[in-house]
Parts: sequence; structure tokens; C-alpha cells
Amino acid sequence: MPWATIKLNDGTEIPSIAFGTWKLGNGETTISKVNQAFSVGFDHLDTAQVYRNEKEAGEALRASGLARKDVYITTKYSGRADIQTSIRNSCEYLGVDYVDLYLIHGPDLAVPDIPTIWRHMEKIKTDGLSRSIGVSNFNVQELQTLLATAIIKPVTNQILFHPYVLSRQGPIVAFGALHGIVSEAYSVLIPVTHKPGGPVDAPVQSIAQRLGAEPEQVLLAWAKAKGVVVVTSSSKKERLEGYLRAGDLELTLEDIAAIDNAGLAGSRH
Repeated sequence: MPWATIKLNDGTEIPSIAFGTWKLGNGETTISKVNQAFSVGFDHLDTAQVYRNEKEAGEALRASGLARKDVYITTKYSGRADIQTSIRNSCEYLGVDYVDLYLIHGPDLAVPDIPTIWRHMEKIKTDGLSRSIGVSNFNVQELQTLLATAIIKPVTNQILFHPYVLSRQGPIVAFGALHGIVSEAYSVLIPVTHKPGGPVDAPVQSIAQRLGAEPEQVLLAWAKAKGVVVVTSSSKKERLEGYLRAGDLELTLEDIAAIDNAGLAGSRH
């Protein structure tokens, strides 16, 4: 399979592309969108307490007919209740006994401090409520603070990642790799969806034309080449199918360097 699983530092494996529910809202439409993602082949669902659609995600999972073991579920602690209550609420909304990955949604939620909240996360893992634990939106210094006292290392750090933030976020990915923490990337497609007309357009379009692909597929292949897990979304079935096919694209080292350099150039403007 083109989007292979990635082995994590606790011995579990994570599918390297996820369908995210961040901007889906809630209600029946959300259920149908999540179900559509399952129907085209996504098997990693990324949601969060603060998205307010864990319940819909759970309903879609049940409606899909997929076995629990065949879907990887990530959700996040977003500070709406204490952390033990939050994970139990999330499991109830999702209709599952455990999640595969539970993340602290951001360092601002580390109250009173990072070491203290991480101890609570470690208990969630030892209690079996999540198979793996990690963080989101942590920078290098915050990861260093966590690692200094952690008994169980975070398996992932989910961050904003696309070519225009490479100069800022690249060091976080590199630090994670050095310490066995896999980076997860959200908003990879921003150069196409929100910032068209920038320096990244030229290499991406050239590569897309050569490979007979869409620009967004090239960006996803670029992220895959960086060794990150991609979290993406769309309400359109054909786009989701294209995202999965992007795993088949083979970018050259020159392709990756051209996108890197264009991203770095764009970040200076």
C-alpha cells in the first residue's frame, strides 16, 4: 500500500495518512463526510475534543461496518474538562473502549506545567484508554521540557507543516526524528488552497505536469517524503481518492529540494 504504516517508539504502528475532522462541523453532514472517507479507503481518523464532532465520527464508524481493529483513531485533549474525564468522554462519544492515539492539543493546555500533565497522559496509557500518547503544536523547547521528566516518550507531535513554514517547523521535525518522535503534519495543502501565486507554485506545477498529477498530490507526496504522517480532509470524494493515490507518486531528490527552496523563499516575503 502506498501510504504505509510508520512504526512508533512504543512498538505500535500508525497509518501515514489520516482523514481530519477539524473543519467539518457537526451533524448529519459530518457523519456522511467521515463515512465517505472510510468508503474510499481512509483507515485513520483524526479528531479532537474541541472540534465538537467526536460523536458524529463515532456514528460514522459504526455505520461503516468496519471493525474497531481496522480503524486507527486519534483524538486530542483540548481542556474542556480534566484530562481523565476528557479521555473517558471522548471514548464514550466515539463509541469505543480505547483510542489508538491521544494527544495534548497544545502546550497552553499543560497546566500547571508540562511534566505534570504528561504524568496524567502516562496514566491514560497505562490504564489502557489509549494505546499511544503524544502531543500537538509543541516546539523544540517544549519537547525538551517534556522529555526531561517523561517515563513514557510521546510517539508523535502534530504540527502545522507545509513548504512556507519549513524554516520554522523543519527543526521541530528534525528534533522529533532525533528522539524517535514522529511528526504529524496538518495544513500541508495551504500553498495550493490559501496561498496560491507564491514561489511554491512553479515547482509544484512543473512536477505535477511531469507526473500527470494534481498540485495537491505533489504537496502530499512532498510531505510523505519528509517522513511525516499527513492529516488532511476534503468533502469531495474524488479529491480524497486523489489524496490516497498521491502515495504512489515518486518525487526525486531534486523535486523535493525545489519545493523546499521555493518554500524557504516564500517564507521570506
